[in-house]
Amino acid sequence: MKNRTIRCVIFDCEGTLIDSERLSCIALVRVFNELGVSLTLENVLQHFSGGKIADILVNTCQFAGISADIDQLELRYRQELTSLFDTELKPMPGAINLLDQLKRHNIEYCVASNAPHDKMVAELRLAGLERYFTGGRIYSAFEANSWKPEPDLVRYCAMSMGFSLADCVYVDDTPKGVEAGIRAGVVTFQLCSPLLVHPVSHADVIALDHLDQLMAFLNYSLDSRQAQALKR
Repeated sequence: MKNRTIRCVIFDCEGTLIDSERLSCIALVRVFNELGVSLTLENVLQHFSGGKIADILVNTCQFAGISADIDQLELRYRQELTSLFDTELKPMPGAINLLDQLKRHNIEYCVASNAPHDKMVAELRLAGLERYFTGGRIYSAFEANSWKPEPDLVRYCAMSMGFSLADCVYVDDTPKGVEAGIRAGVVTFQLCSPLLVHPVSHADVIALDHLDQLMAFLNYSLDSRQAQALKR
């Protein structure tokens, strides 16, 4: 990092910028409890690592030893999750402070998610972060036609923002998202929240316990940029 000038930070959305993973787990527990399944938050944390909700519901049914109409189950899950999001969705701790610092230091940033564009806009609005992501800073896998853990979305973001991968860092919380960053060949940070049961162990991944810690790494880049400016 000392020899790199970082010009752009690419963020995942859910579980990285907004505290949605916790609410997603709670919704899953409630839906299966309604079916008489003694599912706990601890059970979900052991098996919930991102991905398509239909796949998660199928896997959870198998774990619980029940059969259910997945389409109906998904509908009920989304109803429960929408209710939780409307009342409880918040930014991840440190997210607002970090975004303010990036703006202050003229470091560009954007968000990249497997979710549809409209869903990200709605979630960022509910979490109070919409004002930070105007002007083409939101990128969906549906636009790139490629979903994490494939690396294309990360590469697409860098290209669309006008930077090389060497100018960027990528921040995600899930193993699949981190894999996308690694495969894209970009410096990758994993936000290791208390909900994360299986952090990625990889030589090219830097662990963060809190979003505020990212600036400590980016300060190396800022020092390099300031030194170059003084030489001119």
